[in-house]
Amino acid sequence: MGCLGWLSGFAQEPPKPFGSLPTQRQLDWHEMEMYGLIHFGLNTYQDKEWGYGDADPKLFNPAQFDAEQIVLAAKAGGLNGLILVAKHHDGFCLWPTKTTDYNITKSPWRGGQGDLVKEFAQACEKHGLRFGLYNSPWDRNNKDYGKPAYLDTYRAQWRELYTGYGDLFASWHDGANGGDGYYGGAKETRKIDRTTYYDWEKTWLTLTRRLQPGAVIFSDIGPDIRWVGNEKGIAAETHWATFTPAAPDGKGQPAPGYANDKESPMGHRDGRHWIPAECDVPLRPGWFYHANQDARVKTRAEMLDIYFKSVGRGANLDWGLAPDTRGLLHENDVKALQAFGDALRQMLANNLAAGATVTASNIRGDIESLYDPSRLLDGDRYSYWATDDDVTTAEVTFDLKQSQSFNVVRLRENIMIGQRIEGFAVDAWQNGAWQEIAKGTSIGANRLLRLPANVKTTKVRLRITKSPVCVALSDFGLFALQE
Repeated sequence: MGCLGWLSGFAQEPPKPFGSLPTQRQLDWHEMEMYGLIHFGLNTYQDKEWGYGDADPKLFNPAQFDAEQIVLAAKAGGLNGLILVAKHHDGFCLWPTKTTDYNITKSPWRGGQGDLVKEFAQACEKHGLRFGLYNSPWDRNNKDYGKPAYLDTYRAQWRELYTGYGDLFASWHDGANGGDGYYGGAKETRKIDRTTYYDWEKTWLTLTRRLQPGAVIFSDIGPDIRWVGNEKGIAAETHWATFTPAAPDGKGQPAPGYANDKESPMGHRDGRHWIPAECDVPLRPGWFYHANQDARVKTRAEMLDIYFKSVGRGANLDWGLAPDTRGLLHENDVKALQAFGDALRQMLANNLAAGATVTASNIRGDIESLYDPSRLLDGDRYSYWATDDDVTTAEVTFDLKQSQSFNVVRLRENIMIGQRIEGFAVDAWQNGAWQEIAKGTSIGANRLLRLPANVKTTKVRLRITKSPVCVALSDFGLFALQE
């Protein structure tokens, strides 16, 4: 006991957390990195993006529907989950809801006994993907939309979705806020107050948090995940997971559809909340399937470019997937996902820095067992190299022991204790001297630097050039992407 007491006197306190911090559900979300958003419904059979709310449910009859085909294609693309649009703006529900007759039981599919949400949920569970749901707040079919009575219907729909399909990883919400529609035959334009009508706090607190405590809530304003502010799938190069939602004019209360979206690609360095960004982008030009877009599916190169500008900047990437009228992902979409996934698997299979001898200019408390820089190579997002409190710039050198050729550099911070680093650079040993090959600002949960050409070297150096507090870096990787 005496020895233990003597040793404990020299124990080094871990770095203090910095700024806003993620919750466990947000950490789980960060680790997913990529998932998909499925748009499928009556719009698919009308060749529309937004249905008016008056289409006959009998149009919906995907004779070859196969949730497993869609799930397996997504998995081949490296996606770790799927969010299903259970109801789009047209109001047609893809599950046998008790809240409206405008639902899948009025279609001929599965003899009126089908439940598309259930089949997707089961396929995701079978193949190891997480499942989430979107239920449009705007309902162009419902006669009560715009009135208080509709909110009871909307929340009842969410209650059915939250309690009938297992654990969800995401409850997805957007800023759909009214306009013209069928509205039970009224065929008129209805407008609402975006900041008050939906009373989102009540829905999220009384339903989502209680019935699906593990699900992140996505919207323009979070509270867990924010929209990146565009549908190109791109985050800003300097990208902070911290964010302070605000109204677009700086006045009033922010809400989904009424927020400071222009600031969302970057986030806020000193944001009051940890609300990281989701980058959403359809695999095709549209979110729903259109036959005239079969030749316009994104290429492997386009998908990789988006990946590096989203996941590679610390955000997550949400690919829009659109089953066709058969109820399958089109062959071109399947091929695109496979090629993209193959490229990522090939790249990430071999960290060329693994096995390197690692030395650092500073180790917190000189306690190598706790904060040794070799932890940068252990594959654990939350073990980390740390510096002393008064050391905010530092270097780590990786002796690769033999010449390696790479074109991608990966960095990760231990975001459990905040996003800290504001500047870094990477050097390669070339012709007897250090040569800078890349530099950047933010790191966060994940930073991927795609180099313009392959670099061949025996040693690499990482320099942390700016941080307001001590460094807490968890990962370093060198990879070779086959262009």
